[in-house]
Amino acid sequence: MHTHCRTAADTEALAGRMARTLTVPPAAPVVLYLSGELGAGKTTFARGFLGGLGLHGPVRSPTYTLLELYSAGALTVVHLDLYRLNQPADIEGLGLRDWAQPQHLWLIEWPERGAGRLPPADVTLAFSVGAQGHDIEGGAASALGKSWLAEVESLGAKP
Repeated sequence: MHTHCRTAADTEALAGRMARTLTVPPAAPVVLYLSGELGAGKTTFARGFLGGLGLHGPVRSPTYTLLELYSAGALTVVHLDLYRLNQPADIEGLGLRDWAQPQHLWLIEWPERGAGRLPPADVTLAFSVGAQGHDIEGGAASALGKSWLAEVESLGAKP
């Protein structure tokens, strides 16, 4: 999947569409990696994704807390921002094993900072800043991720 988002509203609309098309499996957590440089739209995407799940309160990047939890009905969203990690081993103090369970979705900003210590992604979204907005390139690494991205593309990946 590849799309160009000209505005934050475009990014939030795409994220909301992705949230609404997700069918959460009963047996495992869903993991979504959000990679890209500062200011590329990762937190904006997270805000739109949570909005698509029906959560409309403030959503900020957990840059200083590293972890925020959101309840969306039966689904718990674990929003991580690993930008401030000095090394992957620093992730151990977050108690993430407690959240690696069914009916949980992980939105992980800066997953490369936790390399080797995170569950594998179902979907990876790479954000890059472009001349007029930013680009989002999506890839799937699991059967769930492939069917999820196919569903989003069938609805039109464009915001």
